[in-house]
Amino acid sequence: MTRSQGGSPQSPGRTAVVVGGGLAGITAALELADAGLQVTLAEARPRLGGLAFSFKRGDLTVDNGQHVFLRCCTAYQWFLDRIAARDLVTLQDRLDVPVVDADTGRAGRLSRAGLPVPLHLAASLARYPHLSLRERASVGRAALALRGLDLADPALDGTDFGSWLAARGQSARTIEALWDLVGVATLNATAANSSLGLAAMVFKTGLLTDPGAADIGWASAPLGDLHDGRGRKALDAAGVATLLRTRTSGIERSADGRWQVSLETGPGRGEQLAADVVVLAVPQREAHALLPEGAVQHPEKLLQIGTAPILNVHVIYDRQVLREPFLAALGSPVQWVFDRTESSGLTGGGQYVAVSQSAVEDEIDLPVATLRDRYLPELERVLPAARGAAVRDVFVTRERTATFAPTPGVGALRPGPVTRAPGLYLAGAWTATGWPATMESAVRSGLHASREALSALGLPVDNRVLEAA
Repeated sequence: MTRSQGGSPQSPGRTAVVVGGGLAGITAALELADAGLQVTLAEARPRLGGLAFSFKRGDLTVDNGQHVFLRCCTAYQWFLDRIAARDLVTLQDRLDVPVVDADTGRAGRLSRAGLPVPLHLAASLARYPHLSLRERASVGRAALALRGLDLADPALDGTDFGSWLAARGQSARTIEALWDLVGVATLNATAANSSLGLAAMVFKTGLLTDPGAADIGWASAPLGDLHDGRGRKALDAAGVATLLRTRTSGIERSADGRWQVSLETGPGRGEQLAADVVVLAVPQREAHALLPEGAVQHPEKLLQIGTAPILNVHVIYDRQVLREPFLAALGSPVQWVFDRTESSGLTGGGQYVAVSQSAVEDEIDLPVATLRDRYLPELERVLPAARGAAVRDVFVTRERTATFAPTPGVGALRPGPVTRAPGLYLAGAWTATGWPATMESAVRSGLHASREALSALGLPVDNRVLEAA
């Protein structure tokens, strides 16, 4: 067990335990501590950050997967400011995505101008070489239809996005070259397998509200430096007791009405913590296993929320092969390619690129040798400069349960933060935030849970961050 605690003053009497040290748990712990509660955060792993973390591979610092955010992700940006990590990210001045068709070699860009919505994208779409003139015209009609949808309409959750697009004149090529180009990366599912409610939320919020909403941001340092390093410093400064390598084995109500949280702190070792507030900020199956009987009306719904994998293929070349921070590909198994050279600490004149692959259920368990044989030739099609370059290393990272599956009907399964058990709250990107499984959704869930807890305790609540988007 690793314990760290800072020295900020806390009000005696009210205590909280946050189970899970991902973005949702860190957020909830910070908010509760800032309100004066004595907070303990318990995380089973030896680090914080959940599924957005780094590890060492020789001299390299490797992110387990490529994570990005958009300018419209106001809660995640608040989180970056709260943990003093804004200096470790890069945010585009304006949306600009290079898109290469591996079949034809043609390159285009999706970008925005400094014009009001929807004119900010009009010029880029008019020049987009991967769609015909007729297909480009059809995009505008579908976008207007999307803009008119009411995100609060529960009927959207039961409809799949692909059928909705096809019914509005979107060809298979248009879906591949535009809607899925964005949707697969943000939803971790193709349009055919995505809830219209979640897809509409992504496209309305990112592309059809504010001109700069879809500007892309990414970590310019290892994710571990942000979420583990800066996150732990912020928790220490807030007075949170952080317990790593500590598994939560049970939660039950004691005779005095408070919660008793059972922790396993090592082989044959454990302790119990008493708490007025407990926030379960763990994946849905773990939450299901820990929830006391009767805490959720239909606990089986948590087990019905599916999961979706993300695969990253990491390639070290002996020379520069990618001259942009990232690019997207069409006509190839390759989806997105990112330059990770500087952030990983690679030196010696080579380049480190990461191929980020979402919605890859059929590839997630393939051997590294098979993935190498599949993706290295494809990278040469997408990146002509890779032809003839020597490959120094290839390795793979896999997150088999990277996100919840955004399938039609999933919205009816996602619970809110408040349970039927007073003082017990749920957090995690899979809860009912209205967002897909993103870092933004995780932070929002932590804010929702902590602020419901503070409200129930009669303490002041500041909802400006959640109301900003």
